[in-house]
Amino acid sequence: MQLTPFCLMLSCLRVSPNRSQFFRYDTITLTCEDQSNSTSWKVKRETPAGGVRPCSSGWGSTSLGSTCIIGSTYPSDSGVYWCESVDGEQSNGVNITITDRDVILESPALPVSQGAAMTLRCKAEANSNHVFNFYKDEHLISSSSTGEMTIPSVSKADEGLYKCNISGGGESAASWLAVEASPSPSASPPAASCSVSVFRLLCHVLVGTPYLVSTILLGLIYRDRKRAARTVGGRRGSNDVIMEIVV
Repeated sequence: MQLTPFCLMLSCLRVSPNRSQFFRYDTITLTCEDQSNSTSWKVKRETPAGGVRPCSSGWGSTSLGSTCIIGSTYPSDSGVYWCESVDGEQSNGVNITITDRDVILESPALPVSQGAAMTLRCKAEANSNHVFNFYKDEHLISSSSTGEMTIPSVSKADEGLYKCNISGGGESAASWLAVEASPSPSASPPAASCSVSVFRLLCHVLVGTPYLVSTILLGLIYRDRKRAARTVGGRRGSNDVIMEIVV
């Protein structure tokens, strides 16, 4: 499955396993990926009590650099997670749902690129023979005995709110599937400097501008002085010739 090009441009929050719904007591690994300096980014979330806290500050069992592990999830861990740098820059936000239900829908946590293949899975906590029904925007779109529904080539029309249920009554929560435009084939891969924010880029420009201007001014002054020296030298030579004629 191809993920959105957005993750190639800025620090991106990765979720492992790559899905947006989890059963209670599942383990989730959240990682900030940044091409320039991944250690400067930390996983954060807004807590149920209010306020923004980083990993291992009231939630999360382990924090290793830019990686956060939630060892045993609870419904209270549901919410939006993101990466944040020491300068206050923020990555994409990922909505994660921890449920007490018997069924979850395994859908990508990050947006999917147009044209990519994608598989949705309807998973029951208790394994048994079921008929799995998939819904998009409250409309039944597919039924399966395997619990999987594959879209061979994702398009913008596939974007929407998905859920599933099983024969016997269990139903998952709904999750939004986002679809992003695929990168242009002719576009060259982004350089590592693409992870630098616009703010940092402006700072570099502002810092470097005085040096550039100073260099240009010194060059102009040197050129003008050189021209002036040549002019004076020429005038002196002319005066010497005149004096010789008068004598």
